[in-house]
Order: sequence, then C-alpha cells, then structure tokens
Amino acid sequence: MSKELKFAVLGGGSWATAIVKMLTENQEKVGWYMRNTEAISHIENEKHNPNYLSSVEFHTEQLELTEDIDTVVSKADILIFAIPSAFLETELKKLSASLAHKVIFSAIKGIVPETGLIVGEHFHDTYNIPFENIGVITGPCHAEEVALERLSYLTIACADKDKAELVAQNLSSDYIKTKISDDIIGTEYAAMLKNIYALAAGIAHGLGYGDNFQSVLMSNAIREMGRYIKRVHKMKRNINNSAYLGDLLVTGYSVFSRNRMFGNMIGKGYTVKSAQMEMKMIAEGYYAAESAYKMKGKFKKKVKTPIIDAVHKVLYENGNAKKVFKELTHKLD
Repeated sequence: MSKELKFAVLGGGSWATAIVKMLTENQEKVGWYMRNTEAISHIENEKHNPNYLSSVEFHTEQLELTEDIDTVVSKADILIFAIPSAFLETELKKLSASLAHKVIFSAIKGIVPETGLIVGEHFHDTYNIPFENIGVITGPCHAEEVALERLSYLTIACADKDKAELVAQNLSSDYIKTKISDDIIGTEYAAMLKNIYALAAGIAHGLGYGDNFQSVLMSNAIREMGRYIKRVHKMKRNINNSAYLGDLLVTGYSVFSRNRMFGNMIGKGYTVKSAQMEMKMIAEGYYAAESAYKMKGKFKKKVKTPIIDAVHKVLYENGNAKKVFKELTHKLD
C-alpha cells in the first residue's frame, strides 16, 4: 500500500483533536470533520480547538476542515472515527457518500446503542465493510498527554497487517510509540470494557475506598475482562499486554480519565444526570455498562462479571452505591 493515502478524522472532541495532531506530524494534509461550525471557524482563525486540548496549536494549512461529512468521506482513503459511540449512527445518517473501498479505523471506545455492537462489527454488519478494511486504535493513551507530547503508546489492530502498519507509521513520532495487533475484536472489546472498570474505580474512590481496595479491584477487573473477551472471541492473546491491562490501568488511575471522574461523582452522591451535566463530556463507560450487561445475557455460557454487574446496578437499577460496593467487596479476591 502507498504511503500517500489520505487520512481524515471524524469527530471534534479531545481524542479526535489528539489524533489530528499525531497525523499532522507525518501528513502534509489531514481531513477533519466536525459538526461544530463555530469550532471550525475558531481553529481556522486562532489555530486551536476552543473546546478540547486548546494548548495544541495547529498549522492550519495542514488541515482540511469541514462540517460536511460527505466531503471528508469522499476525499479520504483512510477514515478514523472518533465520534462518541452514542452519537455515531446519528452522524452516519447524514452520510450519502459511499463507504465502499474505504479503510475505516475506530478510535471509539464504546458500543453503538442502536445495534449493541462494537464499532468495527457495526460497520461490518450495517455498512458491509469487510473486516480486512476495519481497524482499531487503542491505548494506553490519554489525549491530554498527547497534547503535552508526553511519551505515549498506541496499539493498532487490523486483520490486514499492511493496513495496521500504515496507520501505525502515520501516528508514530518521537513521543508516540506504536505496535500492531491482529486481535481487532479483543482490543476493541477491551477498550470498551476498561471504561466500565474505570467507572467502578471512580465510584470506589468517591465512596472512600483506598489504594488497597483499588489494587484488588483492578486485579479482578483484568481477569473479568479476560473472561468476557474470551467468551466473545476466543483466540490466543495475552490479556496482560498494554492494549488490555495497560489501557485498563491508565483509565482506572489517571487524573485525566473522564470515566473515573464520572464514577467518582456517582460515589460522592451525584445522580447520573447531574454528573453528566457537571462533566460536559461523554463518559463512554456509562453507555458501555448497559450494553455489556445486556450482551452477556445473550452468551450461551454464563460468564462471571461481578464488577460489571455492580456498576450496572448503580447506574441503571437505582442501586445504592455504598450498599452495592459493600456487597462487591465480598465477591472479589
């Protein structure tokens, strides 16, 4: 595959902004779709996103900014989606340009609510995109640290090794190290599940649990993740690799983690609605908890998921966080 293929990023949030920054280290031009026309004007005039990672200054001659999704899709060869999963299908409904022959990489860490599928499966089933043209970009990596150019690591997964290597090369820099994987299903499920566990870590912190309990919670979380992913897609994988365990740890412990922040507010007594209004950002773990819980109910063989169950009970069943987590402490080892 040629290195001249054109990239475009779809989304206007912090992770989309970080990915555009990474790509501009290697590409002369990067397409960038966002629905916020005011943000586009601000970036064109002030050279930074006014709402997310505002410290990142862009050379605007490298950007092809547009609020027209058809324009960016028709011009680009490789599309990187970084739209929150809850809004992905709404944005795709605006699309009339064909996705046929496009290479699609998901930087979305969630489940599409309309279909209950991870993003890669959603594109495959709904838009007939072959799996060899679908990939995943996962961490451990926080957008805020990319903005600060702190050393960060990405895992690029795709069934087609050449496409994975191409995307990895174009995201790499002095401060971004990349590796590739063929576990497209497992890495994407891990990226979704770790948000639920980070939310659990936040709830525990908000309730006053300390580091000793958090270490037990994270230890149980990686094993629970391993059981869940194995039930979804059995293949040889090391669940302790950075795409799984590393991403879980950074999301569970980092001060930049919006899922931990959201959980912390719930633990401190905020309602779901008040926490969402206060944050003004999407915590993917909220939506993922419902989808993952429903999905496991469809497994032919049951899988033990006490942490997912506890988070779901608090968020969706009006469970008292203090009582639910006290019960959870007896289910962990």
